[in-house]
Amino acid sequence: MRLAVTYDVSDDGNRRQVYRTLERYGAWQQYSVFELDISKTERVELESELESLIEPTDGDRIRVYRLCGACCDAITDLGVSPPEQKSNVL
Repeated sequence: MRLAVTYDVSDDGNRRQVYRTLERYGAWQQYSVFELDISKTERVELESELESLIEPTDGDRIRVYRLCGACCDAITDLGVSPPEQKSNVL
């Protein structure tokens, strides 16, 4: 399944861990946004791992959006191209 994951994490150390975790699963697209192509099992594992890295009482938040095929086909990039960084998934 294709996912878009966004995050807003207040603590620098926690934010870095969230970034590194997401980097293992997919491609960084822009500040605090990743796109992933993962299985249902990997999604459960990822969400569990991410939940352990944030502090909701500090206002930390992660949102996961499932992208259908039509949604992926309708993605438009405006401005600067996505990063050249290669992903281990996409």
